Amino acid sequence: MKKRQLGQSDLLVSELGLGCMSLGTDEKQAYPILEAAVDKGINYFDTADLYDYGENERLLGTFLKPIREKVIIASKVGNRWNQQKDGWSWDPSKKYIKEAVKQSLLRLQTEYIDLYQLHGGTIDDPIEETIEAFEELKEEGFIRYYGISSIRPNVIREYANKSSIVSVMMQYSLLDRRPEEEALPLLQDKKIGVVTRGPLAKGLISDKLLQKASSNGYLDYSFQELSELLPKLKEQLALSRSFTEIALQYNLAHPAVSSVIAGASSVEQLKENVKAIESTPLTKEEIELIQQLTIANKYEQHR
Repeated sequence: MKKRQLGQSDLLVSELGLGCMSLGTDEKQAYPILEAAVDKGINYFDTADLYDYGENERLLGTFLKPIREKVIIASKVGNRWNQQKDGWSWDPSKKYIKEAVKQSLLRLQTEYIDLYQLHGGTIDDPIEETIEAFEELKEEGFIRYYGISSIRPNVIREYANKSSIVSVMMQYSLLDRRPEEEALPLLQDKKIGVVTRGPLAKGLISDKLLQKASSNGYLDYSFQELSELLPKLKEQLALSRSFTEIALQYNLAHPAVSSVIAGASSVEQLKENVKAIESTPLTKEEIELIQQLTIANKYEQHR
């Protein structure tokens, strides 16, 4: 599988990364998916301390331990479970981040995390303090690089201008083109790598089409608009290839994108995603057609 440089780091990440949130906690179900991922050339594994109360990190760490030097582990911090574990609060403080990383390292059974990401963030956070925490973790050798996971334009601008983040993870798909107007150009200009999530728009951009659609629609699209748009996209673009290929290749087509993160709940689904990411890139004409048919959504909030 092809690899791309993540921002200005020396991390070369596979074009398809495995989002580990959907793996669950049963090793018998999760390990075959992880084995298939490694076998297919995926070297980028994305987790978070929030997933399954940290059990996701523990499962991933146990599996990857024998091949630790060959893989890139990305985790996230900032969401703090309460004692009852029935909810969490947001804590981007330096004190919490520096405590939380040590617990993640123990669960992941590693001496360092390749990419440590702030799992959200608001413009009201103590951003300078948060940056200081990540910079100290780099100096101390607990992490190699850091980034943020955010779709908020005001937060992204702050970190792009004030920190040495190497990446931003954000939702992006042909039904959610909000990053295209300002986020992707800014990050490309700053040489900050983009890691996309949600490329299939909650399963809408798949050959199942409207089976996954909510009566409330999706973002700017009503259910009626989706029922007209999705078959049209399939008819004009996905007759000779799967809709998954169209979706993932649309993300890869933007030069700011380093890797596309997709989850998999089965080996078959993982193989389908790999096939899609290794398929023929979209032509300029196909990209233009997609952009003609879909809405150029914009971020209205978090300005």
